[in-house]
Amino acid sequence: MSDAPLPDPAHERLTRLWQAQRPAGPVLPWDLKTTYGNRWVRFHSLPESKRYADDEAEYAVLLDRYNTVLDELFADGEVYVVTIDWTDPAETADSPEWTVLRRALHPAGTLWTVLDEASDPGPDQLWYFYADRRPWVRGCLDPLLRAAADAALSGVLVTDPNLTRIHHAYDGGADVILPTPGERDRLRDRHTAWLSAHPSGY
Repeated sequence: MSDAPLPDPAHERLTRLWQAQRPAGPVLPWDLKTTYGNRWVRFHSLPESKRYADDEAEYAVLLDRYNTVLDELFADGEVYVVTIDWTDPAETADSPEWTVLRRALHPAGTLWTVLDEASDPGPDQLWYFYADRRPWVRGCLDPLLRAAADAALSGVLVTDPNLTRIHHAYDGGADVILPTPGERDRLRDRHTAWLSAHPSGY
């Protein structure tokens, strides 16, 4: 990771869109719910808020839930697919397991940007975002989504080219950001059985 390439100039438009957000981005995926809380909804990936799949039937359920929402967000359009690596300055390994898996599952991803997460005390962690742009087709991200559901990756971000809709899949569910609270409410109301029972939506 110490020899990471320079960010891909093809992703400059995505950077400008993130920086134009209020508050400005990009942000780490788990900060979406607080950064854009008034437009955020979380869907659980398995019944009864179960976190991990135990068999192929449960993987089928969680992939169907991911793809159903992704279809509603991105059908007939193009998307940016973003995967993330991180490095701890205290570690010396250049290719930890998650890096090898990310490269295998997202070979088209090129370095988009690097975020420096301050840690006090101690050295900061660096987060590397890799992106590619492609047509959205249901099922095209299933290997990535399955790895995210297993916590084998640091989540998978999918966004439309204008950065108005964001889907972040991870182990246990997905965070979704919509352009307006009203659109968020309509999406949420279509999938009430997938919501958390917790009052906060977590």
